[in-house]
Amino acid sequence: MNTYTLLLFTATVLPLVCTPGPDILFVSSQALSGGTRAALRATTGVLLGYCAHSLMVALGLAAVVAASPILFEGIKWVGIAYLIYLAFKLIKSALQPGDFAIPTGQVRNQLYKGFLTSLLNPKGMMVYIAILPQFMDQHGAHPAMQPVILSAIFMFWCVVVYSAISIALGRIGKEKFTDKRRRQVDGTAGGMILLAAVFMSGAH
Repeated sequence: MNTYTLLLFTATVLPLVCTPGPDILFVSSQALSGGTRAALRATTGVLLGYCAHSLMVALGLAAVVAASPILFEGIKWVGIAYLIYLAFKLIKSALQPGDFAIPTGQVRNQLYKGFLTSLLNPKGMMVYIAILPQFMDQHGAHPAMQPVILSAIFMFWCVVVYSAISIALGRIGKEKFTDKRRRQVDGTAGGMILLAAVFMSGAH
């Protein structure tokens, strides 16, 4: 995989990582209720859930590539359609003001709860399935390693973003995580995802 592909993948997934969702809300709630350490434990649990996702996706995509290149191409187009749908949802959310509250209840086992939060989040799995195939080269070498590399990049940015949130909210508080900020993130993420989907559809 070349550097350009990896940079484009980063530009596509980073807005998704930054978009408020179940994972970020859980990490944020633990930062506000239990401090930075609790939030970092929650982050570790979330990442373990993504590890399970990445393993399942890597094995599944490798099998599909080997068995049916046509089916793999179909999965890529379904993924593009999902990205466009997700982009419009984010843009719609950015245009709608509303109360944005972070739950502040602290759980006892942040690691286990974080693992379940990401593992059982269907949106997280769909994002994996929708995005990773767009950046895989079915004619390239070692197709089984490509989703592993992409998953590692995705989880790296999860570590960076979720750790930053853990430290910031653990020290500063929730005033930095307002509805206005949420709308800005949703709008920016939606626009970037839409551009990525349009670019990838033209590259087929």
